[in-house]
Amino acid sequence: MLRFLASQPDPVPMDRIARACGLPRSTAYHLLATMVDEGFVVHLADERRYGLGVAAFEVGSGYARQAPLQRLARRPLATLVDEVGHSAHLAVLHGRDVLYVLEERAPGRPPLVTDVGVRLPAPLTASGRAILASLPAAQVRALFPDRAAFVDRTGRGPTSLSALRTLLAETRQRGYATEDGEVTPGFASVAAPVLDHNDHPVAGVAVTFPTAGVDPGALAPGVRRVADALSRRLRGR
Repeated sequence: MLRFLASQPDPVPMDRIARACGLPRSTAYHLLATMVDEGFVVHLADERRYGLGVAAFEVGSGYARQAPLQRLARRPLATLVDEVGHSAHLAVLHGRDVLYVLEERAPGRPPLVTDVGVRLPAPLTASGRAILASLPAAQVRALFPDRAAFVDRTGRGPTSLSALRTLLAETRQRGYATEDGEVTPGFASVAAPVLDHNDHPVAGVAVTFPTAGVDPGALAPGVRRVADALSRRLRGR
């Protein structure tokens, strides 16, 4: 069931899940009810559909936090830092936050708040926005159902689901995510998602730089190139 839901672009009705998995309707109902209780599946009652829940993403990001992804990313991140002269990092989604699992600091650059092991609200970070923009709309809604789900850090950033949706739509149209002073005043970031074989985001690659005098658009191609290369390696290509 989880594999089937993960392969769908949007939440689906229970009858379709039962048919795809070859299960009686009653069995599918009880299994789905259990997974809803555990947070692996979310039930959109008004639409009579089911989609992946927060717990499923936590399990997925648990894999992404482990050594294989970090080993794959370390050398490409180091090469990116050499090319752009700014620090780069890799983050994974953990609930409503991003967890930073790898950082390559550029020589002479100051330490950043995005150190390994740090968690930050996903809607405020470029890495988080890159990941969220690649998720189905229903999954974003499940993660951020109301204003209480949003955190304010510097007085900037989205504070509602509608504001977040607008931001993510702009991110998809642009082709990369940005943030400017929403994590640390005076610093900005550019990020792109790393996608698995189902085109679901497992991580975000980002570069952080001083806001003054740096064009984010000039850094975006390098960030996207690294993210795309990691996506290909995760898919075995």
